[in-house]
Amino acid sequence: MTGLFVEKNKVVSFTYSIVDKDGGLLEQSDIPISYVHGGKHDLFEKVVEELDGSVIDDTVEVSLTPQEGFGLHDPDLTYTDELANVPPEFHRIGAQVEMMNDKGDSKTFTVTHIEDGKLTVDGNHPMAGKVITFKIKVVDIRDATPDELENGVAAMQAPVLH
Repeated sequence: MTGLFVEKNKVVSFTYSIVDKDGGLLEQSDIPISYVHGGKHDLFEKVVEELDGSVIDDTVEVSLTPQEGFGLHDPDLTYTDELANVPPEFHRIGAQVEMMNDKGDSKTFTVTHIEDGKLTVDGNHPMAGKVITFKIKVVDIRDATPDELENGVAAMQAPVLH
């Protein structure tokens, strides 16, 4: 497997952490995530571009502005109401509630604040408005199978440990 590098039609497996501008850990995955380079994925384009050409055991750091990452914080997606108006099952930080607008579109909101008899929910991504840095370690690279190439998605496999 030596000599493989991240390029189109390779399945790339990596672990990562996301830190804020002060180095505080926001998210981490020690279980490898795989994608087909050049296929369908939910990765930020800047992250994919920075991984291009990497080899196994490379560590890649990619900083994203809010516009490049999870977007700006939209104050119109934050609502506060009297605690008495909110069902008890949502009376805890981190509780999630699905709300629907008059057009039938639904969005998940998270309880972010409870104080002085009021509860606040926020529909923004938790990292919206933040400059973040991905710290990515490439743990495996292999040729994509014909099915993976056709679907553009990496097959679920047990991770390869090096």
